[in-house]
Amino acid sequence: AKAGAIVIDNSSHFRMGPDVPLIVPEVNADAVLGARKKNIIANPNCSTAQLVVALKPLHDAAKINRVVVSTYQSTSGAGKEAMDELFNQTKGIFVNDSPTPSKFTKQIAFNVIPHIDVFMEDGFTKEEWKMVAETKKILDPKIKLTATCVRVPVFVGHAESVNVEFENALSDDEAREILRESPGLLVVDKREDGGYVTPVECVGDFATFISRIRVDPTVDNGLAFWCVSDNLRKGAALNAVQIAELVLNRGLVKDATA
Repeated sequence: AKAGAIVIDNSSHFRMGPDVPLIVPEVNADAVLGARKKNIIANPNCSTAQLVVALKPLHDAAKINRVVVSTYQSTSGAGKEAMDELFNQTKGIFVNDSPTPSKFTKQIAFNVIPHIDVFMEDGFTKEEWKMVAETKKILDPKIKLTATCVRVPVFVGHAESVNVEFENALSDDEAREILRESPGLLVVDKREDGGYVTPVECVGDFATFISRIRVDPTVDNGLAFWCVSDNLRKGAALNAVQIAELVLNRGLVKDATA
C-alpha cells in the first residue's frame, strides 16, 4: 500500500486491536474516524456483520441487555475446499461411497457440525468468541451475548436464530416497523407457509433479511427473529466496499487520480 493509504483487513488480530476500528457502516460509521491511528480498518467476521446490522436499530429503540444467537453457517465461510467437500460427499453418498472428512471434523453432507474454528479453554469456539467480542466492540460493550456456531450443508448464505432481551418494552409489531425502515435490512415476515427467507434465496443479494419476528413470552421484554444474509456479500466483500466508500466520503484519503 502507498504511504498514507488506509488498509481494510479481515484478520482476527486487527479486528480486535484497540487502535483499529471495526466497521459495519450501517452500525458504527463514525468509528471510521479512528482509522488514521494505524491506517488500518478491520472488516468484521461474517456472522457478526449481519447480526449487528439487525441489532443496531433495535438497540437504539429499546436498549439490548442480552442476546442468544445460534448460527447456521454455510460451507463457503470456510473456503473453496470446504464447498468442494460438501459437493463431493453429497455425490458420493448417492453411490454408496463412504464420506471422508478432510476440511471438516465430521461428515458435512446431510449433517450439521456444532464446531467452527478452534476450541477455547472455556468450551466455546473461537468463532463464538468472535461474535461476542465483535458485537461488543461494534455496538455496545454492555451487551451480554452468547453464541453457538454451527456449520450446515449449505453452499452460500448464513442464517441465525436470534433471541433478544431488552431493557425497555418493544412489541413485535414495533420491531417489525423499525427494522423495515433501517438501512441494509429487508423484512419478509408473513406468518404463513413460505413467508420467510432462507439462505438459498438470499444468495447474490446485498441485504440482510429478517423474518419470523415474534415475542418471547418466557422473559420480560423479549423478542426472537430469524436473520439471513449472503456471507460472501455483506459478510465479506460488500462490507469492505462500503467501508472504502465511507473512507472516501469522509475525506480520509485523497483521490489517487486527483
